[in-house]
Amino acid sequence: MEFFLQTPAWAAVQRSLGRRVHEQSGPGWSFLAIEEKNPAGKVIYAPYGPVAESLEAFDAATAALVRLAKAEHAVFIRMEPVQAGFTAADAGPILRGRGMRPAPVNQQPELSWIVDLEGDFKDVLAGMKPTNRNLYRNIHKKGVTFRASQDPAEISVLLHFLHLTAARNGFKPQSDEYLTQVAASLLPAGAGTLFIAELEGKPIAAAFAYDSADTRVYAHAALDDTHRKLSAGIPLLVTLMADAKEKGLKHVDLWGVAPEDQPDHKWAGFTAFKKSFGGREVSYPGTWDLPVNKLRYGAYQLARALRDKLRR
Repeated sequence: MEFFLQTPAWAAVQRSLGRRVHEQSGPGWSFLAIEEKNPAGKVIYAPYGPVAESLEAFDAATAALVRLAKAEHAVFIRMEPVQAGFTAADAGPILRGRGMRPAPVNQQPELSWIVDLEGDFKDVLAGMKPTNRNLYRNIHKKGVTFRASQDPAEISVLLHFLHLTAARNGFKPQSDEYLTQVAASLLPAGAGTLFIAELEGKPIAAAFAYDSADTRVYAHAALDDTHRKLSAGIPLLVTLMADAKEKGLKHVDLWGVAPEDQPDHKWAGFTAFKKSFGGREVSYPGTWDLPVNKLRYGAYQLARALRDKLRR
């Protein structure tokens, strides 16, 4: 799988947001790293990176990140080596042995749900719950249609539904400005697609997907609660998958899911929805920090610990 957060398209998004991005590569490795600020100072962050073919290549990538961090006077490197020559199960000893430590929180999901598209699409449908298949095949009888758009102006459709969902469920979505800029960068470049469900020509649900060379990421979705009984979000997602299959992509990444042993996890509801489409769980090593300025990083960790203790 090619991870979208390590692609040139994501680098373009970050630059359009005014962030400084570094891209480097060598034999068997590459990384996209973003300069970020946190209470410790400057951070070099490689989301779902670096990417390496072997442990030796990962060490070379890490050395390049350290050189970059020193040149940019960063306090530490934050990384998520999801594809670096070792498994998530083996990551702890390998990363600790290289001076890394788990970040206070994971920046990106540690568990994701992947639907593989290889074979005939009817096989993908067969892996889903019957309800999902039936809705996809029959919802047109209720006057619901689906279309794909690469017009950045239509991100307003998704934003409207996200506002409604946020007000209903009491969560804070990403800002309109952020998603508008992401759409302006990805949609004209063909690296993203907006999918819209309509009832008699009026939008009732929308989903925004990002594409790498072989994987489509189901990034944002929301619907109009007025038409909840139609369950348009289900056939909308199947349509997104069918379109990915037609474009020759091999996987759809439904993004983060909750661990099975945490039924009260905040993502539990989303997880049940995602798993109803068939697929498999993928485990990643999580987010790790590599201190470069050890004194400042230690002070940052101490300040966090004191703050957490006071909150408790």
